[in-house]
Amino acid sequence: MAVHDDCKLKFLELKAKRTYRFIVYKIEEKQKQVIVEKLGEPAQSYEDFTASLPADECRFAVYDFDFVTAENVQKSRIFFIAWCPDTSRVRSKMIYASSKDRFKRELDGIQVELQATDPTEMGLDVIRSRAS
Repeated sequence: MAVHDDCKLKFLELKAKRTYRFIVYKIEEKQKQVIVEKLGEPAQSYEDFTASLPADECRFAVYDFDFVTAENVQKSRIFFIAWCPDTSRVRSKMIYASSKDRFKRELDGIQVELQATDPTEMGLDVIRSRAS
């Protein structure tokens, strides 16, 4: 599975310049490559991010989560989310599962990985607990 250069470029912008809040990646099966499907503006919320994931199709996503620690320190964590809902096609699940590790290696700087098959597995409470 090839990874479009844009995927890495946009990720570097998110990581270094905080140009985006999130990036949703899609595997283009015909071209056999991962492409950028959607970019989230820095002002967009976590709800905007989850709403941008299709209910019945797999996606990879990166989310830049800002939070405040118990010591009142402002921090951020870059989450890699493998979204694979139970309702997606079996073939699609297999393609995403087999490409996940290789794709994740292309994005240098991911701090937390999350696998989700339904929205409750990537709720804000889950994100908060995994961030600290």
